[in-house]
Amino acid sequence: MLVRAYLRASTDDQDANRARDQLKAFAAERGLKVAAWYIENESGAKLARPELFRLLGDAQPGDVLLVEQLDRLSRLTAGDWERLKTELTSRRLRVVALDLPTSWMMATNAGDEFTGRMFEAINGMLLDMLAAVARKDYDYRRRRQAQGQAKAKAEGRYKGRPEDAGRNAGIASMLEAGQSWSMIQNITGCSRATVAKVAKRTAAPQ
Repeated sequence: MLVRAYLRASTDDQDANRARDQLKAFAAERGLKVAAWYIENESGAKLARPELFRLLGDAQPGDVLLVEQLDRLSRLTAGDWERLKTELTSRRLRVVALDLPTSWMMATNAGDEFTGRMFEAINGMLLDMLAAVARKDYDYRRRRQAQGQAKAKAEGRYKGRPEDAGRNAGIASMLEAGQSWSMIQNITGCSRATVAKVAKRTAAPQ
């Protein structure tokens, strides 16, 4: 049984690595070691997430998919959550979330078969419930954001998200120095789309 830790943040401005120490400590307390880390800055409302699907491709039956909170894994619509669950089930992955204590037993092989199956069933129902709550929270936040933007536009105050000029200037400098896009992503922690935007301005080759 290998532990595969998944860390996600929604935007480039957020630190996807924030919960790394918590996940590492959780595994260590159970005599486990995180075998691989999968880190990305993508919305949890999107099913198409490269690192998540790399994890699914790497996983073996019985492996643990460890997350800080279930909303790091899913803020998906009901249909997309069912599709992701199908992938998880077909690969026999054990989903363990620090905010879901009933899932913690999935990180061990303790207990008899009956107890294990009972916990799997209970955990499955709670995962569904938390996934629905996470999606509802996402929809609520989007609605409030849209209302705030509409009000700001009506009052002539809306300017959109400010650009990180310092970071983008650094990206431009690295592009001019001939650094690869992958290297720039690793150094800055930004998305490929951000590098592409700066590259377009500077007409730098990929």
